Amino acid sequence: MRRFWIWMNIIYEKCMFALFIVALLVVLYGLYDAWYVYNKASDDSYLKYKPTAEGVPSDSPITEDMVAWLAVEDTNIDYPVMQGENNSVYLNTNPYGEYSLSGSIFLDSRNAPDFTDDYSILYGHHMEYGKMFGSLDAFLDKEYLEKHNRGKLLVDRDKIKEYDLGIFASMQVDAYGDKTLDPMSYEEAMKIIEQDASALNSSVPKGERIVVLSTCAEPLTDKRLLVFCYIYDKAK
Repeated sequence: MRRFWIWMNIIYEKCMFALFIVALLVVLYGLYDAWYVYNKASDDSYLKYKPTAEGVPSDSPITEDMVAWLAVEDTNIDYPVMQGENNSVYLNTNPYGEYSLSGSIFLDSRNAPDFTDDYSILYGHHMEYGKMFGSLDAFLDKEYLEKHNRGKLLVDRDKIKEYDLGIFASMQVDAYGDKTLDPMSYEEAMKIIEQDASALNSSVPKGERIVVLSTCAEPLTDKRLLVFCYIYDKAK
């Protein structure tokens, strides 16, 4: 009987050691995964391919799905804008066409790639340290919104057309069934924004069209954070 309990103790100790090793591996994988996602989101190698007035550099590895370039002052937002055949393509694909959990900033597949629609929708993951669209949270604060309201949109690849952006409103919405996540008319969009905005800066001059920046409001929720910008055909 004593030998039996000795063997049971040995088996128990080995099982506990094995469980410890498995738990350690899970923790290490979690740390590696977090580092990997952050590292990919922090990759700014594409900045050297940012368009000039002449267009995108001829040696750019950014795929032909690039339709624009978005930059927002005083944030980390300075990214190529992609557009796939549907809204799943660039969720986990970077601007080089490679798999990446941080994905890309991308234009809704239902929108015109030249941003001539009344209401265009851009999506991006909410990443830590303000990467991708992680810096949009700040725009929910009205005081911040009033002081940080400028951006640029460079449209097309070859003959670049530059637009100014005027950031004028923000809100949180439900991801499912909310009209703000569907293309609509300018008038319809303005009615919703003026009625439901969490923060609104009416001093920003009205533009001819609207582009909305959309990201997750919080992890594991259906809430979306939206930041609305006027598109100006000329400097305002």
